[in-house]
Amino acid sequence: MNSIMGIKPVSYLKANAAKILLDLAERREPLIITQNGEAKAVIQDVASYEETRETLALLKLLALGAHDIEAGRTRPAREVLDRLRSKAATG
Repeated sequence: MNSIMGIKPVSYLKANAAKILLDLAERREPLIITQNGEAKAVIQDVASYEETRETLALLKLLALGAHDIEAGRTRPAREVLDRLRSKAATG
């Protein structure tokens, strides 16, 4: 993951929103926004956000597959391919 671009107070965000958006798009590094000295939000560019969502979706699919393997809900690839070929030949 990219390193954090910086940590800025919410007042900086309010005063420099346009500059922050340009920096986010250019650097593609997230920015932590604080309020009263505590981290409250993370801002990132849209492309990075979409990449993160795609990565999480793939990880979820892998986890679901691992659970299926653990539960014994799998079949050997050869068996599945043979069944599909048989259906295609008769269909």
